[in-house]
Amino acid sequence: MKNEVLVEISARHVHVSKEDLATLFGEGYELTNKKWLSQPGQFACEERVRVVGAKSEFPAVSILGPVRPETQVELSLTDARSIGVTAPVRESGDLEGTGTCKLVGPAGEVELTKGVIAAKRHIHATPADAEEMGLENGQIVSVEIPTANGRALTFGDVVVRVSESYALAMHIDTDEANAAGMAPNTIATVIK
Repeated sequence: MKNEVLVEISARHVHVSKEDLATLFGEGYELTNKKWLSQPGQFACEERVRVVGAKSEFPAVSILGPVRPETQVELSLTDARSIGVTAPVRESGDLEGTGTCKLVGPAGEVELTKGVIAAKRHIHATPADAEEMGLENGQIVSVEIPTANGRALTFGDVVVRVSESYALAMHIDTDEANAAGMAPNTIATVIK
């Protein structure tokens, strides 16, 4: 494996709780799987919501399923600035003290008092992947992104997340991918 990892670009998206899904789309509503994502059990949905900030909005942001315990909006820092919301860099699920926004769906709207984040860049790994690469859950590493266009970049502060329910991949947002001039299906090198 040689400490290599596929890097995937995570565009803006929303994870919704069951309660917020009912408010946005109607009681008893179920998410519609549009396509499976690389992480097992995760999928992009047909459903989209409007994400409204203090200055502007994104009219049709994808929801990722399945439902989660808490609603979470993941934006790049550029996205957050453009609509006038705060999005601290956080690991998924670490929502205390995070940004606010309004979500609007076809059946209603939800005022989020927390939940807007810029996702901390991270590597998903199974325990077998982590062992083979000499990595541990929670470890902070650097990752070298090669490019053919003269914008190669090494990202620091990449958190390793290990679980049986993961597939090996690194996730970065659109700002980070653009900074490196990264093409899809880029293989990067983990530096410990």
